[in-house]
Amino acid sequence: MSSSINGNREQGTADALPTAQPSFLSDSPLPVPRRKVRIALVAGEASGDGLGAGLIRALRERYPDAEFAGIGGDAMRNAGCETWFDASELALMGLTEILRHLPRLLKLRREFRQRVLEWQPDVFIGIDAPDFNLCVEKWLKQRGLRTVHYVSPSVWAWREKRAEKIGASADMVLCLFPMEPPIYARHGIDARFVGHPMADEIPLESDRQQTRAALDIPAQAPVLAVLPGSRLGEVSRLGPPFFAAAWQLCEDKHDLHIVVPAANAKCKAMIVEQMRTAALPSARVHLLDGRARDAMIAADVVMLASGTATLETMLVKRPMVVGYRVAELTYRIVSTLGLIKVNRYALPNVLAGKDLAPELMQHDCTPENLTAAVQQWFEHPERVSALQDDYVRLHQQLRQDASARAADAVAELLGKSGERGLGNGELKRTGA
Repeated sequence: MSSSINGNREQGTADALPTAQPSFLSDSPLPVPRRKVRIALVAGEASGDGLGAGLIRALRERYPDAEFAGIGGDAMRNAGCETWFDASELALMGLTEILRHLPRLLKLRREFRQRVLEWQPDVFIGIDAPDFNLCVEKWLKQRGLRTVHYVSPSVWAWREKRAEKIGASADMVLCLFPMEPPIYARHGIDARFVGHPMADEIPLESDRQQTRAALDIPAQAPVLAVLPGSRLGEVSRLGPPFFAAAWQLCEDKHDLHIVVPAANAKCKAMIVEQMRTAALPSARVHLLDGRARDAMIAADVVMLASGTATLETMLVKRPMVVGYRVAELTYRIVSTLGLIKVNRYALPNVLAGKDLAPELMQHDCTPENLTAAVQQWFEHPERVSALQDDYVRLHQQLRQDASARAADAVAELLGKSGERGLGNGELKRTGA
């Protein structure tokens, strides 16, 4: 049961929400000691875990004694975050997979948001994972906590009106891409372009030959990197057409080497079986444990799943062919309802506003189409050279020291919180 310093509070309506008001009176003669800054965070997958770790380190420079807690993975733990749940708990994809795990997710959300409220953070930061984070942010914001959403959902691809709903959940949105803040501005929402940490991390030029030597790949051989995804669902749908295309390319190019990074042990086991079914020549296949970026750098051409990996491939300046398939039910729902509002899906194409990479989606993602698209890059090196100026321009546009800029924005919000007293006293608690 919540209580204030005078032991009571006014009764409101039955559905009134307790707010995160300070537990001291503004005219109190007693000084109120300020506790350490507390920051709650949630990251739902590996990419979010990396973003969270970078943000934590940048915030630590501004608040050396700050405490961090929430949901994350190894990167966030190594950066000093206490994780109440592991990020893998949220790493789901597609409508059907989410529905299957919905009861567990709802229970986790109830337990987590109540724990956040009781921990009394100065700000809550949801990193990507919008299906989980936006609901948590809205619940906490209604109870008076400052909330930040880091990594804008793809409002440029889906209905723009979603920006208003995101604004109802987050006091501030931190955007990785420059086309996003203007969309939020049209709806009166504070959104900041901070750049992409990956663009800060990756050099403008990547050394192909040095990477090949490290992977024991012949220096002069043609090399195709195949990345069918980092989740089992992706690999199960994309592996068969990807490796069938790789087999066709090997039949055409007898000196072609295939390099395949596996995101984890389960994905690796599935990939091994898929390559066996495709009858790929084992002597020319290099199967890696992780090291996706090395695979990209070593390659002449990259065939990969749509997603963040396309941005990474762009940043290491390699031509690519992008394929994607989702569960058929998900595809039918999205297609029937007309939820997608863009003609381009791969991030390099979206950022450039033109087609830098072929996109083969759903029923177009066939071995024959993939093979033909990859062959175009091998057969026309002048097209590869023409890409480089666009790649460098986009890289420089995204290179903004993102973690530092994101930390500055959070610090600005913390300053506003301090003005209204949050972080100095005890937040009131309410049931889930």
